[in-house]
Amino acid sequence: MTPDDPDEHLLAEAEKIAIAIGRMFPGLCEVVLHDLRRPEHAIRAIENNLSGRQVGDSATELGLRRIADPDYPSVIQNYPNQFPDGRPVKSTSIGIKNAQGRYVAALCLNLDVSNLSPLTLVLANLVATEVEHREEALETLQNRTARELREFIEKFAAERAATPRSLGRTAKKDLVRQLHRDGYFATRGSTEAIADLLGISRSTVYNYAKQS
Repeated sequence: MTPDDPDEHLLAEAEKIAIAIGRMFPGLCEVVLHDLRRPEHAIRAIENNLSGRQVGDSATELGLRRIADPDYPSVIQNYPNQFPDGRPVKSTSIGIKNAQGRYVAALCLNLDVSNLSPLTLVLANLVATEVEHREEALETLQNRTARELREFIEKFAAERAATPRSLGRTAKKDLVRQLHRDGYFATRGSTEAIADLLGISRSTVYNYAKQS
């Protein structure tokens, strides 16, 4: 193989990628570059070695299938696999063709998921919420703005084909209760703003809110 061999150039570039990816996920993802031109000694580079294989080891079954069939899928993604010691693996195999359409290499990623499964369970438990409250907004973790307050009141009235001031007593009472439950009373000057928008006194606003 001469230095200007285009197939060799492909392998050399793929080797850089294999090393970079492996070093990005130390202890977690094994990256293997197979030279499919030499199936009996296919492994050209192995970064972050988790399977115990060595440079110069033979091609896997996927490699042999690609050598035998140029139409074999270029990418086999996220398939279940296993390391020799039994650890579960999530693998992806990427075939690399030369300009003539012949497979000359394969880049394989083997993600060790044995440590991730317990972590997934921990994270699922950590973010889980109580079933009985999932459909209910118990609180809003933000400060309501004066603009949001006005928009809420105007929308409430518009849905009833009215203006805020023309709402009936019952509707105004329901509106104030809703504003109180949704945290709008935490806005500075909210009581005065609500009273002004609805055309009622501040004491009436307080009375309605107490009944929520």
